[in-house]
Amino acid sequence: MTIAEYNLCVEKFADGIYRFILKNLRDNDRSRDVVQDTYTKLWVRYGEVSFEKAKSYLFTTAYHTMIDMIRKDKPLTAIDEIVAMPESNTEQYSDLKEVLNEAVSKLPEVQRSVLLLRDYEGYNYKEIEEITGLNESQVKVYIYRARQFLMQYFGTIEAVI
Repeated sequence: MTIAEYNLCVEKFADGIYRFILKNLRDNDRSRDVVQDTYTKLWVRYGEVSFEKAKSYLFTTAYHTMIDMIRKDKPLTAIDEIVAMPESNTEQYSDLKEVLNEAVSKLPEVQRSVLLLRDYEGYNYKEIEEITGLNESQVKVYIYRARQFLMQYFGTIEAVI
């Protein structure tokens, strides 16, 4: 990768990486730190990473950097300690984007990440597999479970609108 290609990677992919990380962390400063660390890692390895694979490398690196940050800041929680999520949301509220963001934020970390990569960023299952390190069937299961939770959370579309 040349320096011009590196700069092109910054222009093309930085916003998408930032949005993806921000949706997961919900913290502007920490999200910027992850993006900065990701591009620093690319800069160190720019000779080893081809321009054609840069997008996948960047999202993979950002994802793993985010996971490392989360693990460092928060101890692991046992499955038994996770609070049961509500069956459905019966409150009526007109700001659909805010309601959707609230519902997505209640998903477990892995489900939220793969769902955002698939539905928000538009990656296919194979690309998500490369980014997250999960196998394709795990990716499909996590996306399915996330979508099931969202359907239960919202109940009917009339409850949201």
